[in-house]
Amino acid sequence: MRHGKKVNHLSRTSAHRKALLRNLTIALITHKRINTTLAKAKALRKYAEPLITKSKTNDTHNRRVVFSYLQNKEAVTELFSTVADKVADRPGGYLRVIKTGFRLGDGAETAMIELVDFNEVYDKDAAKSTSKTRRSRRRRGSKGSGSSSAATTSGATTATTTEVTEETIADKPAAAPIAAAAAPIAENPTAPKTPDVADITAASEEE
Repeated sequence: MRHGKKVNHLSRTSAHRKALLRNLTIALITHKRINTTLAKAKALRKYAEPLITKSKTNDTHNRRVVFSYLQNKEAVTELFSTVADKVADRPGGYLRVIKTGFRLGDGAETAMIELVDFNEVYDKDAAKSTSKTRRSRRRRGSKGSGSSSAATTSGATTATTTEVTEETIADKPAAAPIAAAAAPIAENPTAPKTPDVADITAASEEE
């Protein structure tokens, strides 16, 4: 049972496992991105990240330590020049493991492992510049479109109001004369006649 054992032996002897991780690290430094199985990618991350940390300090001691692991001069030169410049400001987490599915032959789970700073898709600086550009474009577009739409709406409203006013004035009939408006309304012959005040007075005097 493997309780408490964090090292994955990868079904290999110690010498075979070291050679495997050495070759994978050289390929990763050279190509910046490789595809392998998920188990090997996780083991490679633990093996390669301490070496990348040592490359931040470019001195003879660190170069000899890294060379004792890799045994490849070209990879050591690439690590201490190109890779070290890219990861100089990063305090760790230099590698990213992305699962890519299952292998057709034996169904092993595969993954892609890459150097984080060499991926242009996830580059933070590029994302910031792109987002700033998009924001400025959106703001300009929204302001321009808002002002133009507002001007268009106000112009259309004014034209509509003017047309409605002219049509109303044109269609409205001429006003009746004041005398005609003040003329008494004809009495309804069927309605009961209200007695006059003079008639009521005359009747009371006769009594």
